[in-house]
Amino acid sequence: MSDTKYFTEEGLKKIRAEIEYLSTIERPKISQQISEARDKGDLSENAEYDAAKDAQGLLELKISKLQNSLQNGRIIDESKMDSSKVYLLSIVTILNTKNGAKMKYSIVPEEEADFKQGKLSVESPIAKGLLGKEVGETADIIIPAGTVTFEIIDISR
Repeated sequence: MSDTKYFTEEGLKKIRAEIEYLSTIERPKISQQISEARDKGDLSENAEYDAAKDAQGLLELKISKLQNSLQNGRIIDESKMDSSKVYLLSIVTILNTKNGAKMKYSIVPEEEADFKQGKLSVESPIAKGLLGKEVGETADIIIPAGTVTFEIIDISR
């Protein structure tokens, strides 16, 4: 069973770059650490060797997961998306009706989320509450601090 993941072109490039970095830089570093630890003698009592082997296993798992994401990944064609409602890849401006704060977020695939850059994961509570809404509609969203009402001011791509 495959889990289809959706990416922007930028997100796909980042994953490819990370796989390249892990494969060409990190993998040889860990191999070198294993080799150095092996040269120190008895492997049954060599903590450095055990740590390097564990790091190697974690690295290979990470590379495998990233490669699996690429294999099951699909690029989202932004040109075919409707901008009258909030969907994945929408850039939405919202107003917190309680305190009057305006915020602007891009709704992105989970792997591309970066709150500091204003990129909200489609799986986040705020994004889930906004999905399918139109300009002028409100959404009551439950966040850790309680329920907040947001009004959608603008939607763009």
